[in-house]
Amino acid sequence: MNLHEYQAKGVLRDYGIPTPRGVTIREPGQAGAAAAELGGSAWVAKAQIHAGGRGKAGGVKLCRSADELAAAAGALLGRRLVTYQNAPDGQPVATLLIEETLHIARELYLSITVDRAAERIGLVASAAGGMEIEEVARTEPEKILKEWVNPVTGLMDYQGRNLAFGLGLAGEQVGAFVKLVKTLYRVFIDKDLGLLEINPLVVTDTGAILPLDCKMSLDDNALYRQKALAEQADLGQIDPKEAEAHAHNVNYIALSGDIGCMVNGAGLAMATMDLIQLSGGQPANFLDVGGGATAQSVAQAFQIILADPNVKSVLINIFGGIVRCDLIAEGIIQAVTQVGVQVPVVVRLEGTNAERGRELLAHSGLAIVAANDLTEAAALAVRKAQEAAQ
Repeated sequence: MNLHEYQAKGVLRDYGIPTPRGVTIREPGQAGAAAAELGGSAWVAKAQIHAGGRGKAGGVKLCRSADELAAAAGALLGRRLVTYQNAPDGQPVATLLIEETLHIARELYLSITVDRAAERIGLVASAAGGMEIEEVARTEPEKILKEWVNPVTGLMDYQGRNLAFGLGLAGEQVGAFVKLVKTLYRVFIDKDLGLLEINPLVVTDTGAILPLDCKMSLDDNALYRQKALAEQADLGQIDPKEAEAHAHNVNYIALSGDIGCMVNGAGLAMATMDLIQLSGGQPANFLDVGGGATAQSVAQAFQIILADPNVKSVLINIFGGIVRCDLIAEGIIQAVTQVGVQVPVVVRLEGTNAERGRELLAHSGLAIVAANDLTEAAALAVRKAQEAAQ
């Protein structure tokens, strides 16, 4: 789960980390009141969406008068902002963060994430802040600084100093930076984050160090113990089908193909999508109903898949381990009957009672094709989709 910038900065302030003063607005008419509350003669209007690249896409505007601020609010609120991360559809802008301007001397990059290769939490920093860090890493890898945290000792002061010196900080800035990164590490642990990214981390003309932007991503598996943050989820930022799936605890990601996929297990789902593409087709989604699939969850999955008008056929790939294949087959039959599926359905069952499950499907009287193996199932689903498109 992602937090908006203004929400993430609220978490930072709760831990005593200063951020630029800001006000959120949701109506263009609130821009004047926001400017008056913040004071000054210039402000920054920042579209709140769950995607990077807002600045290049026109989602961050420097406004030097109240009229400019009102115009920016009117131009951004209510529209869909398209960036390189969310193209081609973009995401809706329902909230603007209006912030005071700062006199910036330097822009740095800082993030904390889980390094799965090192099996440690890693800190990444660079003096090339405000840029696309991926491009910096590709073209100038020497500018990327890294420190891995020992889970026994936690983040050590010397690691913070290593990063500070590598960023060219000196004097009191070193101590301030060490204090900042240790606090950020505590936020990362306390809030069950998968990513905490500050880009840019700015040094002002007075030497102060503070986050100008902040991105936080929470581990979805830990949301049950982060209820206060979970309540801040903005489901308007994701595909409506994904939001519906989230409400039913189904793992669904919309894609651009025409073959709907229903699978139990994330790894099996990835393999299924690979085989669809190998057979000349394109998956319309990733959907994992989990190891304990039931008739109800299968029916809900069908409804979510068929909400996509591009779907021309559906491929169901179930490995019956925790749940027997004959029970899954009964659930599929019930779901197809209940939902009223109008597109071809190809089913591959393997595992406990798989043969009995295939018999049930064959004698159901429904337009369900039972395949003997996954390669055959993928080829059938692709052919059915191509026939439906003609």
